[in-house]
Amino acid sequence: MEKFSFIVKEVLQKEAKELLRAASSPISLDWDRIVSMIVQAKGKLIVSGVGKSGLVGAKIAATLASTGTPSFFLHPTEALHGDLGMVSKDDIILAISYSGESEELLAVLPHLKRLSGGIITMTKDSHSSISKIGDCFISIDVDSEACPLNLVPTSSTTLTLALGDALAVCLMKKRNFRENEFASFHPGGSLGKRLFVKVKDLMQTQNLPLVGPEICLKEAIVKMSESRLGNAIIAQDNKLIGILSDGDLRRAMMKEDFSLNDPIMLYACDNPKYCHNPDLLAVDSLRFIEENKIQLLVITDENKNIQGAIHLHTLISTGIK
Repeated sequence: MEKFSFIVKEVLQKEAKELLRAASSPISLDWDRIVSMIVQAKGKLIVSGVGKSGLVGAKIAATLASTGTPSFFLHPTEALHGDLGMVSKDDIILAISYSGESEELLAVLPHLKRLSGGIITMTKDSHSSISKIGDCFISIDVDSEACPLNLVPTSSTTLTLALGDALAVCLMKKRNFRENEFASFHPGGSLGKRLFVKVKDLMQTQNLPLVGPEICLKEAIVKMSESRLGNAIIAQDNKLIGILSDGDLRRAMMKEDFSLNDPIMLYACDNPKYCHNPDLLAVDSLRFIEENKIQLLVITDENKNIQGAIHLHTLISTGIK
């Protein structure tokens, strides 16, 4: 039986070898020119290619777009049938073809050269037909593919992808691209949530378990059950004066003289933790909740007027961490 674990290791070693070979080879001075050309361009970086090169190119365009370089993928065939209208003199083209002889790309390149502000090529040979049309060249040459036939694009696509990542990192450095800028392009990601989501975006403002200080525990428990927040918020004229948590209730029940008819303030915390800044970042509210070992944080204005509440489970289920 074939030992596939050995094959997996062999493929990884072959592809890693090509990456290391590229890293140890002299890096072309074209890179400085390429980075400057893209940064100085007023338009976008348009990536184009067909087949496996096109798929890798689409990923490169996505990485560039998310790291501060406006970019999109343009299929050569679609470009010849109307999508050339998306290209302007302010744009730079990144054309990818391992062989450097792709017929579809060769057909559209003269038009891209005419319409754009410059062409960067990624091929295995600077003398290929495609690279001869370009202004700058990035070599994606490999000694061998990782497939046993030395035919299927494997090592070459890995190197192309890695060099696309290298280009994105160079541009990030050149633009001084910061964490908050990355987050602004990824508002739905964990970093975006950490930097942009505020307490007021998540806090519950309706159906709060609000009770008066004069009620008994039995009434408070009914309110706690209805709200499903595990707490009763004690208020007078909408001003926060205390909180009865499920933990307070359990501790009260351990007392020999406990009665459901006892007044709520007998067991409630009359100096509860609260937040008077609805613009507090949600991640900071999570930290505050964890540090103070509470589950519910009441949000008020500066005069302790209740505006809402946020539960630990809400923060966690939303992906705040």
